[in-house]
Amino acid sequence: MAGLKQTIIRGGLESLYFTGAHIALRPFVGGVGAILTLHHVRPPRPDRFQPNRLLEVTPRFLTRVIKTLRRSGLDLISLDEMHRRMTGGDFSRRFACLTFDDGYRDTLQWAYPILKEAAVPFAIYVPTSFPDRLGELWWLVLEAVIARNDRVGLVIAGRDRKFDCRTVAEKRALFDELYWWLRSRPTEAELRDVIRNLAAFYHVDIAAFCSELCMNWRELAELATDPLVTIGAHTVTHPMLAKLTKDNVRSEMDLSRSVIEAALAVRPLHLSYPFGDRTSAGAREFEIAAELGFKTAVTTRPGVLFPEHAQCMTALPRISLNGDYQRIRYVRVLLSGAATAMWNGFRRLDAA
Repeated sequence: MAGLKQTIIRGGLESLYFTGAHIALRPFVGGVGAILTLHHVRPPRPDRFQPNRLLEVTPRFLTRVIKTLRRSGLDLISLDEMHRRMTGGDFSRRFACLTFDDGYRDTLQWAYPILKEAAVPFAIYVPTSFPDRLGELWWLVLEAVIARNDRVGLVIAGRDRKFDCRTVAEKRALFDELYWWLRSRPTEAELRDVIRNLAAFYHVDIAAFCSELCMNWRELAELATDPLVTIGAHTVTHPMLAKLTKDNVRSEMDLSRSVIEAALAVRPLHLSYPFGDRTSAGAREFEIAAELGFKTAVTTRPGVLFPEHAQCMTALPRISLNGDYQRIRYVRVLLSGAATAMWNGFRRLDAA
């Protein structure tokens, strides 16, 4: 299923590019700017089973993206400057903002030198349990369990299920099935319980992922001193907020901001919703973020920015630099607004 979806998306991007439709549509759907989403930036890995590869791009690709943005005449600006332009109606030049979710160490190791040399502002959204070494990167736990075993057992709907996953194809199919089954759990607590049980039974160290992959507070403090860097909030535990009570949603947002301020002496004014799709954040979360005084909050709903987004600055769309689509021509299509306009049925706003 995931492979079919990728083929369809890639085919759509190729068609828009090679027919020139993205150029023809750009004056109508290109908007005033875009916010780009990244997670990992690191050299490619040789592993054949990499179900989370969509979350990582190579340093070479990031370098090429920056050059492409500059050659396209886009201003590369900070979130604060984006907020100023949006709320002040300053749309004389198109712009792009670069944002990194989760605070991975490779942002410091690989992305930062590239961005520093090019003088590109960027934002890092930090879930505070990650540098506190209490976070649960459950999607990586699931990958590890499947990667290390030829057969995986799990209780689903009261039944003890066994899944064979000897081949790479079987592992990919199983990850896709279990990932979306976990995402569909009615509560965040149920999802976390399943992951903890899997980790315990198959001897996967949940805490090791934070220690190995995520920046600690010292490393974040190093980055926070650079004027190019904006530190944003990304909740405490990285939950799907839509599955929490209203009070818990407010606590996740507000406490993460307070913890960051205490650790880095920087009070975050910008927020990213974990996962950020329609099943994870909606109108309730957008309202709470606004009530808490965040200047902006970003989703992962696909889209470019239009002047109308000035009226819903806590429900902003982004363009994902997806590891499965590392082609500059795809970036050009996405920045044109053509692909996301078609995805959104040519609606400019999606804030419900």
